[in-house]
Amino acid sequence: LIFEAPHKIAVEETAVVRPAAGQVLVKTMFSAISPGTEMLFYRGQVPEAMPVDATIDALAGEFSYPLAYGYALVGTVTAAGPQVDQAWLGQTVFVFAAHQSHVISKVGELIPVPADLPPQDAVLLPFMETAVSFLMDGQPLIGEQVVVFGQGVIGLLATRLLAEYPLASLVPVDPFPMRREYSLHLGANQALDPGAGGFEQQLAAAIQPDGTYRGADLVFELSGNPQVLDQAIACAGFDGRLVVGSWYGRKTAPIDLGGHFHRSQIKLVSSQVSHIAPRWRGRFDKTRRLQFAWKMLDRCRPQTLITHRFPISEAALAYQLLDEAPDTAVQVILDYND
Repeated sequence: LIFEAPHKIAVEETAVVRPAAGQVLVKTMFSAISPGTEMLFYRGQVPEAMPVDATIDALAGEFSYPLAYGYALVGTVTAAGPQVDQAWLGQTVFVFAAHQSHVISKVGELIPVPADLPPQDAVLLPFMETAVSFLMDGQPLIGEQVVVFGQGVIGLLATRLLAEYPLASLVPVDPFPMRREYSLHLGANQALDPGAGGFEQQLAAAIQPDGTYRGADLVFELSGNPQVLDQAIACAGFDGRLVVGSWYGRKTAPIDLGGHFHRSQIKLVSSQVSHIAPRWRGRFDKTRRLQFAWKMLDRCRPQTLITHRFPISEAALAYQLLDEAPDTAVQVILDYND
């Protein structure tokens, strides 16, 4: 799959090559489209001269079109090159790789999928890892009042994880009814429409009904829309924490950092999954976080969030759907099983 230019997707055919020493060939079963990050590439909203992904070797070059992109793929090892343990053959593995039917990968880049985890769940590993990372950076506490702006797949996974905590309130916010329904199914107390009349009053009441402890203790901004930051700031209480997990690309918006933000001493926390926040590095590394993400996939089984499947030959329709009708989709995957 190639991003040729903004709003232009192509599928190219190339020969499948034999793996070299230390490499394997993976036949893809599923790859998952990241509806947040990949829409920036699809819409031409990625900053120029920026590494596509500084932590994935295959995506380390500077951004420019045409571009093969994607980072969530599950498949089966079908061939092994010299110096590779033959035990890899037949194993189901996860690979941080672009959308493609076959992948040549170094053995060290393979992540074995747990035997009892369906591949449709396993392909959502990076989205679960991101949700885990957001909660690590937000540090929710027992009894806190929490709001989550944005209920795309990562926002929904964050809501699902937060529902495990004994919180005073958990209130997701999203403009799309289908996503709000998912939020409630995953354990939210209420799910609100930011465009509804009286939204601010509804949100304040949902956070803390009697107004004793006004505002949210913890807010997550996961919508991908920089304009939502103002709403997120407005609902935070005194000394509240606001975790910004969205990557906005080149999108900008004016943000009010005046009276409420300044006088309430609200803390803005930038959260990015490519690395472990400094405060955790003494006890955590990416391997430990990834291992925990596997456990959460097994616990949550998020394939229920998959609303659409497309063969790679119809990938352009998948991106068009996410671009033009996001209210009808949550997670879209490409299916390579003939």
